[in-house]
Amino acid sequence: MTPPPLSRRGVLAGAASLGGTALTVTAAQAESREAQHPKKAVVFRNVRPLGAKQPVDLTVVDGRISDAPAPKGAKVVDGGGRIALPSLVDAHIHPDKTSWGGSWVSRRPAGSIAEYCEQDVELYHAQRRPVGERAYGLMAHAVTRGTRAMRAHADVAPAYGLAGVEGVAEARDRLADALDVQIVAFPQHGVIRTPGTAKLLEEAARSGAVDMIGGIDPISFDHALDEQLDLVFRLADRYGVGIDIHLHDRDEKGTRVLRGIIDRTRALSLRGKVTVSHVFCLPFLGASELDATAADLADLDIALTTVAPNESLVLPITRLKEHGVRVGLGSDGVRDSWSPFGDADMLHRAHILGWVTDVRLDDELTSCYTVGAHGGADVMGLPHADFEPGAPADFVLVRGECVPQVVVDMPQRDMVVHGGQVVARKGELV
Repeated sequence: MTPPPLSRRGVLAGAASLGGTALTVTAAQAESREAQHPKKAVVFRNVRPLGAKQPVDLTVVDGRISDAPAPKGAKVVDGGGRIALPSLVDAHIHPDKTSWGGSWVSRRPAGSIAEYCEQDVELYHAQRRPVGERAYGLMAHAVTRGTRAMRAHADVAPAYGLAGVEGVAEARDRLADALDVQIVAFPQHGVIRTPGTAKLLEEAARSGAVDMIGGIDPISFDHALDEQLDLVFRLADRYGVGIDIHLHDRDEKGTRVLRGIIDRTRALSLRGKVTVSHVFCLPFLGASELDATAADLADLDIALTTVAPNESLVLPITRLKEHGVRVGLGSDGVRDSWSPFGDADMLHRAHILGWVTDVRLDDELTSCYTVGAHGGADVMGLPHADFEPGAPADFVLVRGECVPQVVVDMPQRDMVVHGGQVVARKGELV
């Protein structure tokens, strides 16, 4: 039988044993300590969570939504009747590659991953700004557009060493009060086909500099299905990091790789620590095979991400979520050698998701926003910023009537709040 909870006074008046000496904390002493270390409280007045018709006051205490009365002396921020929406999560982005904030880059034709990789290296050496500066510019911009967290893939290859990881980590540290970041050591040039890459992956994993290690198309690009997957999974298991593998193949090669990932996740008991990005083979599966695969993914809690590239390659999100598969949305590359497009604005990406899936109904448009907010949080293992008591106070304030309209119109993010603190206003960091 569970004992009843102690009252606050009972806890404060209780005695704890410390080195054999009874230590008693009185209510008066506790109140004195609270006076010396007051809670950080903010009231966001006159806001409409999730587009509610009537405005309310949101109380935030120590970075969390609170349903208790606002503490005395709480700071007040006027929301002006704006809609409050959960901040978004970018579950897949490559900030190390970006030319964001720099001169225009003219791109040459490329028809294979290998050719894109060659241009990556050329652009890397042509940049006058270091990775940390470029990544910071893009990641800071994402914050001003309402991104609360991102999973950042940084290229690891002999051509760069760990410069990409180090640069993204530098940007992450500069934005620590405004953005939560997971870093993936990503072997864009291949794990096996490019000698020296495996050693760099291990160095990154062993050092604690990254949260995850990646892989890429073990069959079609690396030409080493078992060797690549065995190496990546062995490193993850040994050093306690997660896995996030790029999988672009659209045919049976893709399903073979996916099956290899499922089998190794089960064998090494890595449930909940594996993500597969893009997974272009899934949209081409028949209904029964898709359901069987989704059931396996859900059973092992393998997460997926999509960047909604087009109608045929976007993941069947609704069907996957019916099985309990975690699915997040991401930006992918932004103004890099692969593409001149991209803006790290996850509201724009939710808009693109609705566009490519040809949605029309209000609940469908709202679902696009939900994937961008809560879907990405699920992939990254973060709590939902859903305005429930105890939820992280990560939200954006925008002008509009309702969530579907916001997805379509993509209004200016007038205010961005992270951990209960205003971190951006009208497109600029505070």
